[in-house]
Amino acid sequence: MTSPYQILGVAEQASDAEIKLAYLEQIKACPPDRDQNRFQQIQTAYESIRDLDSRLQHALFTLPEANFNALLDRAFKQESAFQAMPADDFLKLLNAVPIEKSLLNAFTRKPS
Repeated sequence: MTSPYQILGVAEQASDAEIKLAYLEQIKACPPDRDQNRFQQIQTAYESIRDLDSRLQHALFTLPEANFNALLDRAFKQESAFQAMPADDFLKLLNAVPIEKSLLNAFTRKPS
């Protein structure tokens, strides 16, 4: 899914004037008699972000596209980073958090 900002070629921080200028340039480059679908896409994009209220509505009510593979990769990287934590740092973390002494002893006991 392409965002209205990408369709118009503006940054998400663009001002109303910059968005309107980009819209007019896009319409000039692609008038309705040349490509009706592209023209409609540009028109819809402009309507959804033309002013501050429209941009707020777009931000609040438009669901972003989820890339589940990227989310899974990120989750596994975070998990592996946690597993790579040095034992001393892990023990410091355990000691910093109020934890029952029997649990702390179970984690700090050296294997026989």
